[in-house]
Amino acid sequence: MDFSQEKTEVIDTGKQTIRQEANALSRIAELLDHNFYDATELLSQCKGKIIISGMGKSGIIGQKIAATLSSTGTTALFMHPAEAAHGDLGVVSKEDCVICLSKSGMTEELNFILPALRKIGVSILAFTGNKRSYLAEKANIVLDVSVEQEACPFDLAPTTSTTAMLAMGDALAMCLMKMKQFTHHDFAVTHPKGSLGKRLTMKVSDIMATAEALPLVEETALLTDIILEMTSKRFGMSGITDNAGRLTGVFTDGDLRRLIQSKKDILSLQAKDVMTKGPKTVTADTLAEKCLRILESHRITQLLVCDKDNHPVGIIHIHDLITLGL
Repeated sequence: MDFSQEKTEVIDTGKQTIRQEANALSRIAELLDHNFYDATELLSQCKGKIIISGMGKSGIIGQKIAATLSSTGTTALFMHPAEAAHGDLGVVSKEDCVICLSKSGMTEELNFILPALRKIGVSILAFTGNKRSYLAEKANIVLDVSVEQEACPFDLAPTTSTTAMLAMGDALAMCLMKMKQFTHHDFAVTHPKGSLGKRLTMKVSDIMATAEALPLVEETALLTDIILEMTSKRFGMSGITDNAGRLTGVFTDGDLRRLIQSKKDILSLQAKDVMTKGPKTVTADTLAEKCLRILESHRITQLLVCDKDNHPVGIIHIHDLITLGL
């Protein structure tokens, strides 16, 4: 076999696998009925935890479903069925709901713990391709994830069937999000380190420079004093305050360059003579994302942070926001 023929066969196999799994998902979607609605109602009304269990590849899919549910407003965890039979059933309470994943519905380790789950009194939701199996008989609700054939050429390796389980879990998670009115702000709380979490939860107060780092001079300060303040604080600007400490203007390194180019006698000028009045500011509780939008829209690199009486309490630089991944 030459290289070009091998390349073509590999690509064709890849396409065939993906199409086969896509067709299986389309079939699963068509099979959704009142049982799916009952399942979402059961899970949304659950007063305890959602516990997911499965063996082998189904178990791995179960772990992913548990993670998706937990991150979208539904408390969930994975319980290995073999470990459950050796003590981990202690995590289960009667107010919980258990989702059991098994293509055949005849998984020994999973079926072994079903009588114990029934004795505890939990509600059982089954994902299975065999509605006449032992698992289906013991479950309160059965969701059909049957597939005509695995993508594996020997119809052995779990491929299409696990994709079907994963999609069903995602479908339930998305419906529960909607039923619980889970918002992107709620999502940010459970993903504080992600870019979305940072944008929606991080405030200016979390990252601003304060106290001695603030570049500030009074309105009567000479230009030389402003330059020294700008140089020592390294923000490329200085805030200008009145005798009550309220912000009245700013002076930037760009303003300094323009003054030098004017060829005027500038060293005797005071801050009030050269400042830009009424500068843009933000408050400490302003979201970092909003602060970034202000900086970008006005094409500036820093903003002073003021309290309700317009006293400067901090400063934030665009580089700080970009470094955080906003």
